[in-house]
Amino acid sequence: MQNWARARSQPQRLVQRAKIILLAADGVESQKIAQRLGTSRPTVQLWRERFLTLRAAGLEKDAPRPGRIPPISDERRAAVVEATLHSQPPNATHWSTRLMAKAHGVSEATVRRIWREHGLRPHHVSTFKVSRDPRFVEKLTDVVGLYLNPPDKAMVLCVDEKSQIQALDRTQPGLPLKPGRCGTMTHDYTRHGTTTLFAALSTLDGAVIGDCMPQHRHQEFTRFLKRLDRQTPHDLDLHLIVDNYATHKHPDVQRWLRRHPRFHLHFTPTSCSWLNLVERWFRNLTQHRLRRGSFHNVKELIQAIQDYISGHNQNPRVFVWSASVERILTKVAKCKEALDALH
Repeated sequence: MQNWARARSQPQRLVQRAKIILLAADGVESQKIAQRLGTSRPTVQLWRERFLTLRAAGLEKDAPRPGRIPPISDERRAAVVEATLHSQPPNATHWSTRLMAKAHGVSEATVRRIWREHGLRPHHVSTFKVSRDPRFVEKLTDVVGLYLNPPDKAMVLCVDEKSQIQALDRTQPGLPLKPGRCGTMTHDYTRHGTTTLFAALSTLDGAVIGDCMPQHRHQEFTRFLKRLDRQTPHDLDLHLIVDNYATHKHPDVQRWLRRHPRFHLHFTPTSCSWLNLVERWFRNLTQHRLRRGSFHNVKELIQAIQDYISGHNQNPRVFVWSASVERILTKVAKCKEALDALH
């Protein structure tokens, strides 16, 4: 107590409390202690009682206070959560903060706070698609095996088509980016034709072989296979990961593949385009070059795509597959279990 009372680096409230206890130990009355230290008698009495109960530890921290009364009862909070999870508003598919606040007689901020505490987001929805391919496990194992354990003396190429890429020209020029204002573009546009991009992504180095063609038929796919045959080392087998589009299984394509035995096609399961890594590269192409682009004709669009491929191949990015077959099957099983529980 004497050390605290003489300390200059301790909080002043702790110094005052120590002086109260020292004066009380000398037999000074509470009223005189309050006058001497410039405080009130109830304050002196409070800290004398705290010291008798908790000793020195009772002086270091203030007693917990009850806080303000919650503006909404636990029953009403539970009612909001229950309504969010198990009911729908009239003439709507999901609750909003305003609809819920009106239905339960609370403020919108209260509803928002309750939803945040319970992790509820009725305005958000996640989409999913469970494959119904009867050979799902077989195809999944085949494709993932190529990613995680590729064969020797072979190249693994993820092949797909990005069809109907539109050459869109904005009806008016947009305003450029400036401090305090984002770039702008008109919502309306003029179509000047379409093209289809055939692309093959190498899982080894991330390089892309691409070719734009006017149509999306087995003739164009065969033409793209011939290009792959010319632009890849002839001493390596080519393992192509493709989807189940009819073009890839056309009899003419099958005959061409039999004449070129170094080509091996591996089909992804139905509704599982996420297994093909070239889809990830298509996303970059759309986001970085196509979505905000303005093209006066198809030729200009094709040139922009070719320039993007050329720039990508100068410093290619490798997309690394890390999910094992067991991990994917576990997630699929959980999804099916959840669906069965709902039905």
